[in-house]
Amino acid sequence: MQIKTFVVNPIEVNCYLLWDDSDEAVIIDCGAWFPHEREAIRRFVQSQGLTVKHYLNTHLHFDHVFGNAFIEDTFGVKAEASDKDWEWAETIQERVARFGIQYNESVPALGRILADGDEVTFGKQRIKVIAVPGHSPGSLAYYIAEAEALFTGDALFCQSIGRTDFPDSNHETLITSIKEKLFLLPENTIVYPGHGEKTTIGFEKRHNMFLR
Repeated sequence: MQIKTFVVNPIEVNCYLLWDDSDEAVIIDCGAWFPHEREAIRRFVQSQGLTVKHYLNTHLHFDHVFGNAFIEDTFGVKAEASDKDWEWAETIQERVARFGIQYNESVPALGRILADGDEVTFGKQRIKVIAVPGHSPGSLAYYIAEAEALFTGDALFCQSIGRTDFPDSNHETLITSIKEKLFLLPENTIVYPGHGEKTTIGFEKRHNMFLR
């Protein structure tokens, strides 16, 4: 399996494109804000001859869903995510306005509603859905055992964790999610977070000061 990372929008969200030799692909968290970011994604998918089968959101905070309408319009796939964060998507224009940002699009309705234990398949790959609430009620991680890859959104970062100062966040819940769900995975699992550099489960167990 191959992974391409696009760092998008002013908050620098990692948007991931996954594909294998079947030429079927999955996109995770397209927060593409600027037209040139969206065009880069479209062109790359086209240049590789890929067919986007699924679009997954780790959660629905605005910086991760700026590109949801673009993905649906361009590739014909609806976002798949937990609906527990839907209030964030539904009120996106109001929420970004608090940061001085004008956003004129609406976030399209979700397609498949995902929950802990669900599976998403593409090509020869099988993605396991892991619920990791805490940063947001509906936060999900996506694990591909064969590729030793874990996409954690804003739950787990390199030597850090997601913010828990939002009204619907919970610090203790997030810590429990990471320790009882993500830290059970093999230590060589590569963690691809929603922001920043990649890491591994083993490294975070030993060095993440928030999780000692």
